[in-house]
Amino acid sequence: MLSPVSHDDQLTTVGHLEELRRRLFLSLAVVVAAFGVCFWQNHRLLHLINAPLAHQTQQQVRDGHGPLGATYTVAQSARDVAVQLHKVVGLLGTQAQQAPVQAALHKVQSNLQGDVARLSAPPQGDRPVTLGIGEPFTTTVTVSLVFALIIALPFLLMQLYAFLVPALEPEQQRRVKPLTFAVPGLFVAGAAFGYFVVLPAAVRFFQNFNSDQFNVLVQASQYYKFAATTILAMGLLFQVPIAIIAVTRAGIITPRQLRRNRRYAIGACAAIAAFLPGDAITMLLETLPLYLLFELGVLLADIADRRARKRALQSGAVAWEQ
Repeated sequence: MLSPVSHDDQLTTVGHLEELRRRLFLSLAVVVAAFGVCFWQNHRLLHLINAPLAHQTQQQVRDGHGPLGATYTVAQSARDVAVQLHKVVGLLGTQAQQAPVQAALHKVQSNLQGDVARLSAPPQGDRPVTLGIGEPFTTTVTVSLVFALIIALPFLLMQLYAFLVPALEPEQQRRVKPLTFAVPGLFVAGAAFGYFVVLPAAVRFFQNFNSDQFNVLVQASQYYKFAATTILAMGLLFQVPIAIIAVTRAGIITPRQLRRNRRYAIGACAAIAAFLPGDAITMLLETLPLYLLFELGVLLADIADRRARKRALQSGAVAWEQ
């Protein structure tokens, strides 16, 4: 493990590059280890990311849409015929007098019962399709890599923090440290929001949009790319409080100006939610967390601004006394 560099340490350019190289290698090793675990458990990861697609796709199949829906409709019709034949064969078996006839009808009835059980299975199609011979492998590798980066993100941010923070004064380090730990937490919260709220709404919207005019088959590579983009985008959007604190600390805008222009923030949050696919209820569910993040950022920026002014007043008072 690399020992942290303090603010008072004097490193040459070569020393800084050597430290950067070691931290990059360490970060790469963690990503590779996380990728190995994710690839080992890829079936669980694929099941997890397929879950938002499963419910909507099964509903489409149950309603008879697309080639899978047509197959399911035919299967249900065959099941109804098998059920009726099972009843007829059972009735004939009770009226048959000869033992060989009864045995033959009993065998037919048993076969029909098995057919009814197989045809009564719930609709399939909850997994995306692959079109190329190597697509199952490349798609599995891509999903494993995305999950590996998400898992390793806190460690990567810690390494970035450890490399950059020695350049700051001790007082600045104390202020930056809480924000550094807040970044991965907000990212995880945003990724969870994207997975549980945004992605199901997006799948429902796109799967139902003009679906009676198309035979909808979800391709694995496209679906996983869309899901990863959605989850990562929401993880980044949840960094709004950190961005607000950064711009206020840089003096670009003040917390008071942000509070006065709340209506623009509400409009921006609503525009982002409207850009994301979904119905009116989903748009409301997406707008509210984004606006709450804005308010949280303004609150934290206001607290930081008050503390900075208080420290400035105290420093001025001490300088005046001296």
